[in-house]
Amino acid sequence: MRRRRAAVAALVVLATVGLGACSKKAPSVVDPHGPEAHRIAGTWWLMFGLAAAVYAVVGGFIVVALLRGRGTATGRASRISDNGFIWVGGLAVPLVILMVLAWATVDTTNHVRRPEKDPLKVEVVARQWWWAVSYPQYHFATANEIHVPVDRPIELGLDSDNVLHSFWVPQLGGKLDTIPGQHNVWRFKASRAGTYRGQCAEYCGLQHAHMSFLVVAEPSATFDTWALRRTNPPPAPTDQLQANGQLVFVSSPCAGCHTVRGTQAQGVIGPDLSDIGSRRTIGANTVPNTTGNLSGWVLNAQTIKPGNLMPPIDLSADQLHALVAYLQSLK
Repeated sequence: MRRRRAAVAALVVLATVGLGACSKKAPSVVDPHGPEAHRIAGTWWLMFGLAAAVYAVVGGFIVVALLRGRGTATGRASRISDNGFIWVGGLAVPLVILMVLAWATVDTTNHVRRPEKDPLKVEVVARQWWWAVSYPQYHFATANEIHVPVDRPIELGLDSDNVLHSFWVPQLGGKLDTIPGQHNVWRFKASRAGTYRGQCAEYCGLQHAHMSFLVVAEPSATFDTWALRRTNPPPAPTDQLQANGQLVFVSSPCAGCHTVRGTQAQGVIGPDLSDIGSRRTIGANTVPNTTGNLSGWVLNAQTIKPGNLMPPIDLSADQLHALVAYLQSLK
């Protein structure tokens, strides 16, 4: 029996260590990189501290009761009556804890919702299963990557064109739902340059787990260069291979679903591909944007992300090679 208990304990420890190792690269609420995230992290630590204190006190009472006994022939009776324990431990202490948490929650919520002067406005629409991103000030669109300048207030307008989703970047702010027919605004500021992973935090269907995105915070000068480059259509093909790829793109089903500014492709079903060559990932952060992954996605995206809305495309090897070269040139 003891061996069995020891084996179970060992398995629990190993599972805990394994899960901890798996979560090292996951974005964490307690690793804030912005003022809103710092507020939320502070509230989390307050809740954790109060919960730990309650656990310690309750555990201490249990230990004392086991060691001393209460009201028995062999143990000393407690100086506090049963009713006293109920009033203090069951009513007064929980009431104080809940009032403190309520104040902290309301104060944090008011802070993260407070608008600031001169924000950069970005519009984000949750699709199945990816994120459409547009910059009204600069008049261009992209997908699944949100570039923002460091230390500037950001206002993200959030919408959904299908079902309920939820927008969450743990290191930059709290979770906010995207609700069909309701326009919500998510405010934040990145205090440090870096790439932050976000995720849909509301189950939305088959590919919910692969509906993530990246927020790229960069110095103001770098962001301005990035944004200004996208105010113009991508450059024309620079060689014959890319020119052939552009012809394949506009004459195939690709042009019916996707937009490449400056060409006849003006589809709105799928993501805008005008800067696909510069994006870090494909399929809403499903796989890295490499030549092999891009080729596989074009031929049959269902093998990479089953259930997405892109059908298989029938292309010859030469057509695929040219098309991928053209897509990689769009930056």
